[in-house]
Amino acid sequence: MKTNKELLIKGVKYLAYTLVLMFTAPIVLFQAFKNTEHSFYIPVLVLGFILAIAAIALGFYSIKVLMDGIFTRNK
Repeated sequence: MKTNKELLIKGVKYLAYTLVLMFTAPIVLFQAFKNTEHSFYIPVLVLGFILAIAAIALGFYSIKVLMDGIFTRNK
């Protein structure tokens, strides 16, 4: 059983994007909660939640792609 290197590299790239989102989302949420009296409080808070949900979803997808790359056969 050989690994599919193209899918493996794609999964590692997605993991890198996930890592960026995992650090960006809490920073944006912290800035939103720190500035509750600011007029952009709600849009920044919504953006932070969207980034957090995207980080979780991309994390699951990147692990799926990584596992497919490791455990599937080349055609």
